[in-house]
Amino acid sequence: QVHVAESGGGSVQAGGSLRLSCAASRYTSCMAWFRQNPGKEREGVAAVDSGGGTLYADSVKGRFTISKDDAKNSLYLQMNSLKPEDTAMYYCAARPYYMGCRNLLVTDYAYWGQGTQVTVSL
Repeated sequence: QVHVAESGGGSVQAGGSLRLSCAASRYTSCMAWFRQNPGKEREGVAAVDSGGGTLYADSVKGRFTISKDDAKNSLYLQMNSLKPEDTAMYYCAARPYYMGCRNLLVTDYAYWGQGTQVTVSL
């Protein structure tokens, strides 16, 4: 079992930046960020594994950077040039232990946090 908890959400104006953090209770190779708005499906934002491999949704490429620190069992998401359409609840997720990242599908991730709200206004 892996417990994950997000922090760092908040409100920002369009064009601004935010950095999300996620703390995991133990090591896990592949971790990811997802986001969801009410009435919509949860969508993958970015994923990273301990080998340095990364995956990004097309909508955030060039603006968001995902990273992880295995010494701290932590995951980060640096979000720059934020747009109103980035507004959502952001969730940290992890695959079981030593599995690498294959995709950004919800069904591939077993462990989830409670989410942190990001609101981007004009």
